[in-house]
Amino acid sequence: MTPQNISASKYKDILHQLKSLADPKAVAGMVRFGINPKNTYGVSIPKLRKLAKEIGINHALAKKLWLSRIHEVRILASMIDDFEKVTEKQMEDWVKDFDSWDVCDQVCLNLFAKTRHAYYKCIDWSLRKEEFVKRAGFALMACLAVGDKDAEDKQFEVFFPLIKREAQDERNFVKKAVNWALRQIGKRNLPLNTKAITVCEQLQKAEAKSAKWIATDAFKELTSRAVQKRLKK
Repeated sequence: MTPQNISASKYKDILHQLKSLADPKAVAGMVRFGINPKNTYGVSIPKLRKLAKEIGINHALAKKLWLSRIHEVRILASMIDDFEKVTEKQMEDWVKDFDSWDVCDQVCLNLFAKTRHAYYKCIDWSLRKEEFVKRAGFALMACLAVGDKDAEDKQFEVFFPLIKREAQDERNFVKKAVNWALRQIGKRNLPLNTKAITVCEQLQKAEAKSAKWIATDAFKELTSRAVQKRLKK
């Protein structure tokens, strides 16, 4: 069999496997958390990760799975793709397809944050108007703050002006991602924690309700005893 035929065979088998795991009750539960139920099977993340481990890394298959437009299949695609082969064009094609916050966040966490384009895309997407594209920019910031252990502080400091500006965006999926990014950056180390707290104090003076909510929520965590104790060790 040719590689193309093998991929086609795997593709059909994967769709069959996921469909067999479909759980309508889980889909109903996902709706309560603001997840788009369209083309959704209701398969849990742990089950998707187990399947991804069995499949292994496969860039061509991942790109084909993405085209299925099925919620869980797209998350699975982000788990098996080869980040070293992901181009900026692919990232643009995929981010435009985001229609649910969990797909957005999972793709950023599993794949986009590992690519060489990640830091640039944080800035690029944060400037865009589309709700899930903008969310992806801040979700990437949060994922990088947690996952990129070798990054320098200055790589995150450039995000603070973007966070302050977009904190004015009242859209739910945007403001929650802005909040996520601010909290994760502020938990990296003491210097960034101090600067993130300053951002919170500045946002508390803003007129936008979203900015005040972000400031209050992030300030509470960043100044908490648990966070401060960990950072000071």
